[in-house]
Amino acid sequence: MKVFGRNVINELLNNPSKIKKIYINNTMKDKSIIENIKEKKVKYESVNNKVLDGMIKGNHQGIIAIIDDYEYVDYKTMFGENIVVILDHLEDPHNFGAIIRTCEAAGIKSIIIPKDRSVSITDTVVKTSTGALEYVKVACVTNLVHVIKDFQKNGYFVYGAEANGVPSRNCNYNDLSVLVIGSEGNGLSRLVRENCDEIISLPMKGHVNSLNASVAAGILIYDMINR
Repeated sequence: MKVFGRNVINELLNNPSKIKKIYINNTMKDKSIIENIKEKKVKYESVNNKVLDGMIKGNHQGIIAIIDDYEYVDYKTMFGENIVVILDHLEDPHNFGAIIRTCEAAGIKSIIIPKDRSVSITDTVVKTSTGALEYVKVACVTNLVHVIKDFQKNGYFVYGAEANGVPSRNCNYNDLSVLVIGSEGNGLSRLVRENCDEIISLPMKGHVNSLNASVAAGILIYDMINR
């Protein structure tokens, strides 16, 4: 996997074993990142900007790293976490990366995604998370309903985010909670919605009737941790 950007790669250098090689612009003026690469004894190569432009699409900021593909975890390792976030067929990698970043900032360490019809960990997700993925576990599962029921058996209360539910700030959240965020276009899938313990909503006082998935997730997450 190719990832890029100075902040992302500086964060990755905290765990350099994942980095196979770094390509850096031979006119790079940020000497601190070069010293960090040398100090961590990571293999690197100085190249011209055309080489970097040919490797990825986007603003690489003069540095690209080749890293190991992301290793998903078993969702059962998440039992015991106070809050777990499930993304029900989210499709936009920018939304996914932003949610990862919000979770890490809020102290939430566990996210679950489905294998099919869903965004996975890509270079865009890594870039958008701005290094937060290094501190958050992600599980990729075959059946979200099965996973939800498994969490319920282990004492979790499952909250699904959708319109016409209980106002989020009025909820007395359980000590062990799962928050399910639906897809950008369709919200929660039917079976997932039916297996949630409670549907929660954000009040819409303007003319729009929905929020971007990552924005809604951020508000709900902070409602939960500040309960």
